[in-house]
Parts: sequence; C-alpha cells; structure tokens
Amino acid sequence: MIWFYKLPHRALFLFFLTIGTASAHTGSGSASGFISGFTHPILGWDHLIAMLAVGLWGAFLGNPSIWLLPIVFPLVMTFGATAGIVGTPIPGIEIGIAISAVTLGALVAFAARPPIWISSTLVGIFALFHGYAHGTELPQSANPLVYSVGFVTATGVLHLLGIGFGLIARWPAGKIAVQTGGSFIALMGIAFLSKIAS
Repeated sequence: MIWFYKLPHRALFLFFLTIGTASAHTGSGSASGFISGFTHPILGWDHLIAMLAVGLWGAFLGNPSIWLLPIVFPLVMTFGATAGIVGTPIPGIEIGIAISAVTLGALVAFAARPPIWISSTLVGIFALFHGYAHGTELPQSANPLVYSVGFVTATGVLHLLGIGFGLIARWPAGKIAVQTGGSFIALMGIAFLSKIAS
C-alpha cells in the first residue's frame, strides 16, 4: 500500500471528498441507490476494464496525467449520466464503450505518450459514453443523485486500482507487466466489439 501514500494530494483529496459525500446519505432508499450505482461499474466488465485502464495509463504517463485523467473521467462522466437520465439521444453507446477499452488498452500496450490535451480529450470522450450508459440504466427505485455518487465512487476506486498497478511501470519488469495488462484490456475490448457486432 506504499503506492497509495505517494499519490498526488489533489487526487487523494477528490477521492476522499467523494467517499465522504457518499457516506453522508442514510436510509434504505439511499443505500439501495448508492449500492446499485457502486456495483454497476464493478459488475460490468466493459466498464471495469476501461476504468482500470484510465488509472493504468495515467500512472504510466506520470505527472500530471496520474491525477488529471482520473479526475477528468468522473467529471465528464457525470455529464454523460445526466444526458442518459433525461433521455438525450446519443447513438453508438455500447460501441463507444467497447472502443474505449480497445483504445485505452492499446495506448498502454504500445506505451503511447501523446500530449496531455490529447490524452485528456480521449478520456473525456470515453467518459461520456460510460456515463450515458450509467444514466440510462438507473433503476426506477433509485435516487438519481445517490445512484450517481455510487458509480462515481466506484469509478474512483477502479482508477486508484489501475494507478496502483500502473506504478510498477517504473521498473523494467513492471513496465512489461503493465503493457501486457494493456494488451489484455484491448483484447477484451475487441471481444466486446465482436459480441456487439454478432
């Protein structure tokens, strides 16, 4: 857990702020909404691998990406979720989610280091697709705000797990392991694309 204490203070602040907000909600309806939101990205493999990949790529790129990308993703994701909740039509959501896994995984696998504005833009675009899917799958009984806090919290946890693994890239063997992980994520994204196409 040493890596956890080495994370930039901004990322830690936002993570704990999110956790604090989540724990402030009480009552069975709020708990149900929070749990539904929290488990949605974790139980959906397409969401899970893409969110891990964001943290993985951020750690691989180093500062400022290590904290910027995991902040850009949930912030933009909330806009996509809002669009999904209100029913704004956005085509190709499932394809966009699968492509996000393929692209992010490939970027890690090939050790791509684009300018920060390109990496942030890519992550933001993919976040819209993931957020929209979360918003459209909001359970009828869930409070939208509490549900959103749940999936944003889960997203932060997955980003942190990706960062934790990505930090081993500072060693030669670790870099190979991280790039292999990126390849695995890209292959899973291709599998998702194939399933959508079939």
